[in-house]
Amino acid sequence: MKEWSRDPEVGAIVVTGAGRAFCAGGDVSAMGKADDATLEQKVDRLRAAQEFSWLLYNSPKVTIAAVNGHAVGAGLGIALSCDLRIASSAAKFGTAYAKVGFGGDFGTTWLLARYAGAPKAKELFFLAENIDAAEAQRIGLVNRVLEPERLMAEAAELASRIAHGPLTSYRYMKANVNLAQSVDFRTMLDREAETHTRCGFTDDHREGVGAFLEKRAAKFTGR
Repeated sequence: MKEWSRDPEVGAIVVTGAGRAFCAGGDVSAMGKADDATLEQKVDRLRAAQEFSWLLYNSPKVTIAAVNGHAVGAGLGIALSCDLRIASSAAKFGTAYAKVGFGGDFGTTWLLARYAGAPKAKELFFLAENIDAAEAQRIGLVNRVLEPERLMAEAAELASRIAHGPLTSYRYMKANVNLAQSVDFRTMLDREAETHTRCGFTDDHREGVGAFLEKRAAKFTGR
């Protein structure tokens, strides 16, 4: 993720599952095995693993989750850390932490509370019931739901569309929307004044204006 985030040749990042699930969370069978690590060591280990959620959320690239199956526990956090989420109609979403006496990791608490609202987030945590893709879309966790056979083609098309767009603008848009969740209106206006003006100095801005005036499709270069 760090390399892709720095690579100027990468325009968008797609995350999906390698098997039938997107990510079904931790290995429950391993949870009962002896582990001599101290509390502090376990905390440090989890913090290191959770860095993946932060990298997805904070990357200057647009990140897309193509949820091909179950996104549960940590898998839910990983999916929600992405900027856009498209899901197979067969996908399931859930927390599952209460079933094994855990409290939530990989950003699920912060992300669910913001996307679905605190009452719904608490329901999903307390009851630990999976929801289908249609319900996930209804409560704001998913942008689009597609038939399973169309999922990856749609993900590739979406990523390509973004990768060929005004990447500097997208970078500022993403950072600004993320920032807007934690600052006041005046601070956000000041931030927009700066980033909007900076975009005006890019080649892509000049190309976009030229294309509009010439009534043709813009050919952005990411610069």
